[in-house]
Amino acid sequence: MKYNPINPQLFIENRKRFTQQMEPNSIAFFNSNDIYLTGADSTLPFHQHRDIFYLSGVDQEEAVLVLFPDAKNPNHREMLFTKETSELIAIWEGEKLNKKTATETSGIQTIYWLTEMESILKELISEAKNIYVNQNPHKRAVREMETREDRFIKKLKEKYPNHNYLKASDILFPLRGIKSQIEIDLIQNACDITKKGFNRVLNFVKPDVWEYEIEAELMHEFLRNRSKGFAYTPIVASGYSACVLHYIENNKQCKSGDLILMDTAAEYANYSSDLTRTIPVNGRYTERQKAVYQSVLHVKKEATKMLKEGTLWKEYNKEVGKLMTSELLSLKLLDKADIQNETEEKPAYKKYFMHGTSHHLGLDTHDYGDFENEMKANMVLTVEPGIYIPKENLGIRLEDDLVIQKNAEPINLMRDIPIEIEEIESIMNA
Repeated sequence: MKYNPINPQLFIENRKRFTQQMEPNSIAFFNSNDIYLTGADSTLPFHQHRDIFYLSGVDQEEAVLVLFPDAKNPNHREMLFTKETSELIAIWEGEKLNKKTATETSGIQTIYWLTEMESILKELISEAKNIYVNQNPHKRAVREMETREDRFIKKLKEKYPNHNYLKASDILFPLRGIKSQIEIDLIQNACDITKKGFNRVLNFVKPDVWEYEIEAELMHEFLRNRSKGFAYTPIVASGYSACVLHYIENNKQCKSGDLILMDTAAEYANYSSDLTRTIPVNGRYTERQKAVYQSVLHVKKEATKMLKEGTLWKEYNKEVGKLMTSELLSLKLLDKADIQNETEEKPAYKKYFMHGTSHHLGLDTHDYGDFENEMKANMVLTVEPGIYIPKENLGIRLEDDLVIQKNAEPINLMRDIPIEIEEIESIMNA
């Protein structure tokens, strides 16, 4: 892996928090992701399943984590099964985890080879009443492809149909939403790499540059700082393309007078950062662009003040809507008639600001976490208002990553990344 070793205490504590919430006499399973074929013998780069990484730090294929805190044999209360490595594998693919390095990475003392799993599990599952299985509960998840986890669950239910099956996500979803200090430090590292990439781009952008050239500059900076690359598919959208929320082609030439909306950020050690900035191709904002930019920035600053422990998500979104409505009125994008005709289901501001303001951030860019109740300390959230005006070929979004505090303003992990108009113009024209 490109990243530096992670303190295994992170994974030890994560397992402890998970097992403390398990039902008595229960066993839980977590699988690595598949390596996905693209055709012939080619594969996509491997990306580890976030849940097994969260609980073990194992970042390779063909691994299974088993947690059974009530097991009769103390050695079987947490186990890791991995594919046995060999000289042949080392020659063709590189060295994999052996039992010693698996323990050093995860803090798990009991390591078995995958070939031993069937006989060991047969004995263990007979001791258990409940079986926790791991499926993705995220509301935005695409479920068309059968995963390694899905196949594993299917086999378990065929072999052990009389057990009570529970969802590991019921524990993991709120658990992963609260970050430890080690996790916050890893996300900060990702944000710092993102900062380097953005500063590089500010000195690179000029009229007639291509969007993909900007993407390449960012990737160069990310890779040279121990990142695998982008935390998510990058958006480099100039002119009208900035009004397409998930524009990812990045194949247009950037024209003088247009803005470039860049929703691009680095990952580090599987942890995401998430940045959006909107900059002028020629280094100067027009008066209209400045007016819209300042409205977005004002909403962002005011929304940030509301991000604190105890804030209710529903109330937060409602207040951000009011802020945006006021700004859209001042920009003459809305009028009083629009406000009079709006409904609770379809507020007027949604015509120009269609997406949410904040989401959880962590091992996934849209991470697990509670969206229904109060915000809690050590949640890491984005704040990302935007205004999109297709008729003016103008789209502006600004986004930072913040750590919720108990009795204080949130900590902005991107506080050192330029965002004010004067600062951006100064750097681009230096």
